[in-house]
Amino acid sequence: METKVQVLESSETISHESLLEKAKVNWELIAAIVCGIFILIGWILNKNGHEALSVIIYIAAFIIGGFAKAKEGIEATIENKELNVEMLMIFAAIGSAIIGYWTEGCILIFIFALSGALETYTMNKSNKEISSLMKLQPEEALRVTNGLEERVSVAELKIGDQILIKPGERVPSDGTILKGFTTIDEAAITGESIPVAKQYQDHIFAGTVNLNGSITVEITKQANETLFQKIIDLVQSAQSEKSPSQQFIERFEGNYVKIVLATVAVMMFLPHFLLGWSWNETFYRAMVLLVVASPCALVSSIMPATLSAISNGAKHGILFKGGVHLENLNHIKAIAFDKTGTLTKGKPEVTNVIVNNGLDENEVLLIAASIESHSNHPLASAIVNYAKKKLSARLIDPDGIEDVPGWGVKAVINKEEWKIGKAGFVEQAEADQIADLTVNKLQAEGKTVVYVQKGNQLAALIALKDIVREETKKAIDQLKAQGIYTIMLTGDSSSTAQAISSECHVDEYIAECLPENKVEYVKKLKEKYGNVAMVGDGINDAPALATANVGIAMGGGTDVALETADVVLMKNDLPRISEAIRLSQRMNKIVKQNVIFSISVIILLICSNFLQAVDLPLGVIGHEGSTILVILNGLRLLRS
Repeated sequence: METKVQVLESSETISHESLLEKAKVNWELIAAIVCGIFILIGWILNKNGHEALSVIIYIAAFIIGGFAKAKEGIEATIENKELNVEMLMIFAAIGSAIIGYWTEGCILIFIFALSGALETYTMNKSNKEISSLMKLQPEEALRVTNGLEERVSVAELKIGDQILIKPGERVPSDGTILKGFTTIDEAAITGESIPVAKQYQDHIFAGTVNLNGSITVEITKQANETLFQKIIDLVQSAQSEKSPSQQFIERFEGNYVKIVLATVAVMMFLPHFLLGWSWNETFYRAMVLLVVASPCALVSSIMPATLSAISNGAKHGILFKGGVHLENLNHIKAIAFDKTGTLTKGKPEVTNVIVNNGLDENEVLLIAASIESHSNHPLASAIVNYAKKKLSARLIDPDGIEDVPGWGVKAVINKEEWKIGKAGFVEQAEADQIADLTVNKLQAEGKTVVYVQKGNQLAALIALKDIVREETKKAIDQLKAQGIYTIMLTGDSSSTAQAISSECHVDEYIAECLPENKVEYVKKLKEKYGNVAMVGDGINDAPALATANVGIAMGGGTDVALETADVVLMKNDLPRISEAIRLSQRMNKIVKQNVIFSISVIILLICSNFLQAVDLPLGVIGHEGSTILVILNGLRLLRS
């Protein structure tokens, strides 16, 4: 019941917040438009000699356009006990009205309201990934108990429950297929538009779509622990965490506002005595300074760009837990990779079956698979799966079977004794004879060799290998092209590590690396290269992920790895790392453009004001226009 309440509360909270944000941007935009209309009416009335009426219309424009920002600025000032940009704008608008520049003050309020609506729109675009995901979450599932079907709430599902998912339905919770085969649209989780074929024992995820087959699924995760829910949590945390640059700008803003106000106060008097300006001109220039020196554009230089980049990444299966990690990716000089489950598939596969002369390969393979089907060892499972795919015959039940821990398995089939296991488990002379010819070569290729003995004769060698992912070479080559040094960490022997690293194209490998040593190696890499990323998927990778400057977890990895990492690749797609780095580089480039542009505009307008070369209307347009431009520039990161 508690789980149900938690999931419902999460869904309702996100939906409610989404509606509020959508309503907020609509009202802000409407207020800005109405303010603009009132400004136009007031200007027409003023031109036609109705000055008193135009002032009333202008006051209405002030209230309609400036209420939201004024409220926001006053509340933030009271809460933080520090002045902010919103307060500068309020003072500038009021000051403009005091000296009779009603139109200019209203235009300032209008453009400020418009830029505020644009900022809210940017936040909504980032929130869109969450709200769109929430719409994909089914509320009910068809639970099957002893052949009886029952429609229940998704929150009531427990680990071990079996559910029936029909064609066209969304998957309600993470699970494993027990019966049936189908294709699944995983675009909501991975960003990949091509459906994926799924069959017995394959994992499926909540929020994805069952396209064309009826499947029975065993639940493996509680509703609030699914990969789907983790995506929502990760994107939410990313939106609330600020990058170092953003934190600096926000600290800078408070001090800068105080400096501007102090300068404006001096500007109200000093030019009159030093430069002989009239009191009206002196006050007017002080108001212009208040407008053009405000750091609105500078404050808006980073956050919209960061939120746009996070939203872009989430749309393409790259989840950042905050802007700080997105920013840090740009500085990475080296990346360390765990081998098993990261560079490789993490599941051994049969690559070679070498049978002695006079024996039938299919018969030997069938008997080996029949014996290994009674073992839970990963190598045994790989041999069984290989045999099932290659042979049409059913497996044989051994007459007797004995597991010899650490060595292998003994079995009796058709009154003949069979042994499957290590070299020392079979006839040593036979093993040595074949090893001289074949085994050394197989091991040099990074393969593990299993010996099969029939009676006193060595019947076959079965070579298995943890297969390198198809996309690994492409991913490593892309990173190397970006000037990033790549290192593989593995507990394998030096010969196996060398073979795998050569196949993966990594620059360096560290063999016989125990899990507890990974943190030590990552620290050494940080000393050598400065900024280092770590990519892993297992529980034993979590400490190293936390030690690296940026920890990157595979989406199919353990919960501990997902929680510890700073970036998550939802599709286990290694080339996404290169894409994430490029996205980070684009974001940092746009942020630099925004910062340089906004500071340049402020300096230019301040200097022009002292030279009496810029009037209040132009100052308003230049200042607020630059704010809108930097926001729009940041929104470019929403594009692929």
